[in-house]
Amino acid sequence: MPATTIGRSYRFESAHFLPQVPDGHRCKNLHGHNYRVEIVLAGDVDGRGFVRDFGEIDADVAPLIAQVDHRLLNEVPGLDNPTAEIIAAWFLDRLAGAVRVRVWENDDCWAEVSR
Repeated sequence: MPATTIGRSYRFESAHFLPQVPDGHRCKNLHGHNYRVEIVLAGDVDGRGFVRDFGEIDADVAPLIAQVDHRLLNEVPGLDNPTAEIIAAWFLDRLAGAVRVRVWENDDCWAEVSR
């Protein structure tokens, strides 16, 4: 059986501001988003029939979501400049086995990082 890719989406709501953008940029001000995070893993199917059990992924992701949900992202260690790109990398760095993370700020804008 060929390598298989699986994914799971999560949601959280947070506020942030972008301190590195110039004055006058609308994202310099405090504002919020309803984020969606897509976690992708790839590998061979194991004896159970899984690349990885979704419940196991949930257990790994839940503590990360707890750190960012209903928070000011700028106060989360590693997210002092919380762009979608940096948020995606933050999740990827903390999830062993993930090969790609996509973070949606809204229905139209996303950033993706991969290994």
